[in-house]
Amino acid sequence: MKTRRGWRANKKAPENRYRLGLLRAMTAAARLSRDRRAWIAAGAVVLVAVAVGAGVHLAGRQDGPPDTRARQYKEFDACLLTGDKGIAQGTDAASAWQGMQRASLQTRARINYVPVTGAQSSANTQPFLNSLMQRHCGVLIAVGTPQARVAHEAAAKHPEVRFVLVDGASSAADHKAGNVTVAKPGDALPETVADAIKRAVDASGQ
Repeated sequence: MKTRRGWRANKKAPENRYRLGLLRAMTAAARLSRDRRAWIAAGAVVLVAVAVGAGVHLAGRQDGPPDTRARQYKEFDACLLTGDKGIAQGTDAASAWQGMQRASLQTRARINYVPVTGAQSSANTQPFLNSLMQRHCGVLIAVGTPQARVAHEAAAKHPEVRFVLVDGASSAADHKAGNVTVAKPGDALPETVADAIKRAVDASGQ
C-alpha cells in the first residue's frame, strides 16, 4: 500500500510542479508587465525633460554668468536714412554703412538704418526722418537727394545732432549750419562718415 500511495504521489508530482511553474511564470509576467510600464513611464519623463531643456536652450536662456566677451555699446546712436534700395551693394548707402560699421567698432556707438519706401520725395521722406529723430540719434547720415533735403531742414531744429548729407549734388556752400557735413560719394565716403561719428562720440563725452 505504501508503494501504491508513493507511486500515486510521484505520479501527481509532475502535475503539481507544472501548476507551480505556471503560477510562477504568471507572477513573473505580471511583475515584468508592471516593470515595463514603469520603464515606459520613466522614459516618458526623461523625454519630456530633454524636450523642455532643449526648448529653454533654443529660447536663449543663460544659466551661467553673462559672457564677458559680449560687446558693450555706448548710449550713442548713429542713424542712416537711405533710399528704397537700403544698403544694397554698390550703392552710396552701402559705402556710408561701411563707414558706420568701422566707427562702431572703434567707438562702440550703436548704428542702425531706415530705408525710405514708396515715393522718393521730400514729403514721403519726412515721416521716416521723424522716426529716426525720435530715437535721439547723435549722428544722422542722409543718403539721396530727398533724404539730404529733409535732413538739412531738420538740422536747424536739432543743433545737438550731427548731420552728414550725401546726395552728390550739394556742396558745403549750400549748407551753412555748423552741425552739417557734406560728404561726396566715392572711395573716401566710408572714412568721411566714420570720422564724423568718431568726432560726435568724442564731443558727447560718452
